[in-house]
Amino acid sequence: MKTKTHPHTLFSNSSHNTKSDNPNKQWGGRFCGGPSEIMQTINASISFDKTLWQQDIRGSHAHAEMLAHVGLISADDLAAIHQGLDDIYQEIESGSFIFSDALEDIHMNIEARLSERIGEAGKRLHTARSRNDQVATDFRLWVRDAIDSLNRHIASLMQALASKAKHHAADPMPGFTHLQTAQPVTFGHHLLAYVEMLSRDRGRLADTRRRLNECPLGSAALAGTSFPIDRQMTSAALDFDRPTANSLDAVSDRDFALEYLSALSILAMHLSRFAEEIILWCSAPFSFIRLSDAFTTGSSIMPQKRNPDAAELVRAKTGCIIGSLVGLLTVMKGLPLAYAKDMQEDKQPVFTATEAATLCLAAMEGMVRDMHVHTQNMRVFANAGYSTATDLADWLVRVLKLPFRTAHHITGKLVAKAEEKNITLAELSLAEMQEEEPGITEDIYSVLTVDASLASRTSMGGTAPHNVRIQAQKWLTLLDDTSTETTGTHA
Repeated sequence: MKTKTHPHTLFSNSSHNTKSDNPNKQWGGRFCGGPSEIMQTINASISFDKTLWQQDIRGSHAHAEMLAHVGLISADDLAAIHQGLDDIYQEIESGSFIFSDALEDIHMNIEARLSERIGEAGKRLHTARSRNDQVATDFRLWVRDAIDSLNRHIASLMQALASKAKHHAADPMPGFTHLQTAQPVTFGHHLLAYVEMLSRDRGRLADTRRRLNECPLGSAALAGTSFPIDRQMTSAALDFDRPTANSLDAVSDRDFALEYLSALSILAMHLSRFAEEIILWCSAPFSFIRLSDAFTTGSSIMPQKRNPDAAELVRAKTGCIIGSLVGLLTVMKGLPLAYAKDMQEDKQPVFTATEAATLCLAAMEGMVRDMHVHTQNMRVFANAGYSTATDLADWLVRVLKLPFRTAHHITGKLVAKAEEKNITLAELSLAEMQEEEPGITEDIYSVLTVDASLASRTSMGGTAPHNVRIQAQKWLTLLDDTSTETTGTHA
């Protein structure tokens, strides 16, 4: 008989009422005892929010400068705070900093260490601020930095796609609707479709960045502060466009995180669609592309297998990213103003989704640059499935001046006739075609080849090879100029 494990045995104390011998001194005189171990474990966020350490130190430098500027701390205190924060930065960067769960989060860990190093001056740093506006500021800084980093990754993937598209601007492949052969397109045209999607993803991230770029610092706990602070100064020091306008909103808003996760979810969906196509293209029935050993794995039992696992994992990680958005929406949906401890759960989904999106972008770029394209296989399939039937109908409209619906009907009959004989449209004799429409001439055969079909699609945004070359080069030029910026500009 198995013994049930009591949940309290997950912790060293046998009872959740057992108090710690080390009350948190940050709370001052209000609390005499410490939290239970269970309370300390559920309450602590240092295990994940230490990711914000650089942003927290940067925000503290700016806050200290402002406090000295308005006369709330002395020049000596400011110098000591700056030096202490710089030393802590080096400690964390080197790995020698000891993070304490008892101090709950990154803000208290850094503040406590600062006071250890520089004494009373360190205790003055928290004047005119709360952890509420502090974390809101740190989190916005972190998301802003993440957007800038992701923007560069997206631009790099777009460059890889545009470069491959230019190289394959004239190579035909079957275009699909309903995953059924529809009309020929070029492989380059297909790849440029994803460049357009990624451009919109950059635009959404740019929009998110613009909206989040307001500084909450100085909002304090929820009501602002009675100290004569200069919020314009801290906002400018941290490269925000302006301070937030409402202190309640400033500390309780997580729209920027939700909007960021929404943009990442759409990005992940785009990457997943492309990953699905890579998986199909690698399969034996398609054999449109081949990935090298760098992005595939083998089978433990079937020696012939080459599995596109990198693409499959990109497809799978979409669930993690979209789940992060749903998770945070659920956390936020019932919270009254202003701050609530529930909002401690805002960071993990953002950190998780960012890591997943960054990895997916790197994997997709690697696969694009790695893939070998079987152009002849694609050409064979581009010519299958009566893919030039629309070209035949268009010829009937353009040359014989038939109504399109009439031309569509005639073409359908010709397709059925070719299908019955198991031949292509181009293999039907002129006499067989004239049985359905006497006006058809030998010129009809000029539009029934894949290359003729591609060359005819010259409308703006069409798949004509000339169009594709121009558009690919436009993107390469634009991305070369703006790859370090957050932009959604179209080529």
